[in-house]
Amino acid sequence: MSETSERRRRILIVGGYGMFGGRITELLADESQLELIVAGRSSAQAQVFCAHLKTQATLRAECFDRAGDVLTQLRTLAPDIVVDASGPFQTYGDDPYRLVKAAIALGINYLDIADGSAFVEGITQFDAAAKKKCVFVLSGVSSFPVLTAAVSRQLAKGLKRVDTITGGIAPSPYAGVGLNVVRAIASYAGKPLRLIRDGRPTSAYGLTETKRATIGPPGRLPLRSTLFSLVDVPDLAVLPQQWPQVRTVWMGAGPVPAVLHRALICLAWSVRLRLLPSLTFLAPLFFRAINTMRWGEHRGGMFVAVDGASTEGATVSRSWHLVAEGDDGPLIPLMAVEAIICKCLAGVPPLPGARSAISELELDDYNALFARRAISHGFRDTSSEAVTQPLYRRLVGSAFDQLPGPIRSMHDIGSTCLVTGAADVERGCNLLSKLIGLLFGFPESGQGIPLRVRFTPEGDGGETWQRSFGARAFSSHQVAGIGRDDKLLVETFGPFAFALALVCANDRLSLIVRRWSFLGLPMPSALAPYGDAFECVRDGKFHFNVEICLPIVGLIVRYRGSLERQASETSGL
Repeated sequence: MSETSERRRRILIVGGYGMFGGRITELLADESQLELIVAGRSSAQAQVFCAHLKTQATLRAECFDRAGDVLTQLRTLAPDIVVDASGPFQTYGDDPYRLVKAAIALGINYLDIADGSAFVEGITQFDAAAKKKCVFVLSGVSSFPVLTAAVSRQLAKGLKRVDTITGGIAPSPYAGVGLNVVRAIASYAGKPLRLIRDGRPTSAYGLTETKRATIGPPGRLPLRSTLFSLVDVPDLAVLPQQWPQVRTVWMGAGPVPAVLHRALICLAWSVRLRLLPSLTFLAPLFFRAINTMRWGEHRGGMFVAVDGASTEGATVSRSWHLVAEGDDGPLIPLMAVEAIICKCLAGVPPLPGARSAISELELDDYNALFARRAISHGFRDTSSEAVTQPLYRRLVGSAFDQLPGPIRSMHDIGSTCLVTGAADVERGCNLLSKLIGLLFGFPESGQGIPLRVRFTPEGDGGETWQRSFGARAFSSHQVAGIGRDDKLLVETFGPFAFALALVCANDRLSLIVRRWSFLGLPMPSALAPYGDAFECVRDGKFHFNVEICLPIVGLIVRYRGSLERQASETSGL
């Protein structure tokens, strides 16, 4: 920006009091160097929004109708940057770039959060005009494709070839979805979308293709297994431009609750089969349903996965996972706008020209923004070499190396080994608790009971744990989960299987029940066992605490103590 640093930089946010525009305003509100013009068709709504926002930036509420005389409106407001956060970009009519053209004509920099692949791809037609006016015009300044591309570049480092790029976003059920977003989704549901598959351009139908994935940053509590549906995002068009050799690009969204997602998929199929012309007429109904039917964890996330080949020709599979807690998740799609404007304030604006924003930011640009919020992210490697690692190291991923040494040593199992120690045991007192304890072979109550545990690696990549508390012994089999149990440790006791999340925090490794089954049949989560189960280090020694309780029944067993690994890796019980 060419203005002097004495005055505040003026940012016009079109749709600035809407679902996405309001979040952009919130993200920029702490920048004292900014004057934020919160604009939309209703100046009254803009004024109400501004009145309730605490900010160090200067706020102005204005009326701006992007369907009106945008040239005159822009000339009057005279912003340094205009941010189009209105949408839906898929339905901008016969002259979808009228705001872009007006901004260029007046020498105003332009950003938008377009999520339509055709709109973002078409922005390049204004490249020469933008360069002539020495302004930047960036389209698709959002998670898709800016964050996904930045992550893909990180995942592709050192690869000779990138074959597939897959990604997905899973919003929290409490995130809130704007009507324009629902209209955008309804506009392409069941309609053909252009993408690259198996090395050639083809078409696929919006929302009717699905993939299941589990989002789980290393050492963090993963999201529950999520069904993702194919969505129309800029990545489908712009990622193949960055990696011309890529054979397949697929991006999805996993909205919740699942029952509404399933209904939307079915309706998309009705459009694909030409039973309905479009779902646009149902957008208001889905908008009310999505913002009314809310349950589940207030957490959201996204993932990006890259498959390719190393310089040696070996197959490589890498992925990146992010989980955001509470109200921080809905801000992530708008952080690209925040990052670019902050770069402008730092005197490092984007180069002039009109293009997608795919190459404007790197993952490092996001890291400082993520660090200020309850956002966890990290990389996983599921290549053939990584799969041969010990079970716990594979599941915990890169966070495993951050655990205290005695915990790492206990789980770095290469062959059968024995550990010994002592435990204090407490059993539940009611009849049902005693019967369940007897069924599983849990030890009786006592103090300082001699304890031996033998770990035996198995051919399926799992481990058998045989525990002996004095004369009482019981065993279980542990293996890496697949399908809906992906990224979880599945521990089997006879006909019962428990899928556990391995969570690293405060120098502890905690085990949290996420799913359970009986004879392979999923059981209600409301009836799942619970309790505080963790491993830690005290006085340099490995300590454990295992508590197993059941709803209504109460405590089944609680045992805690310490263990030491034996010198001989092949000792028997």
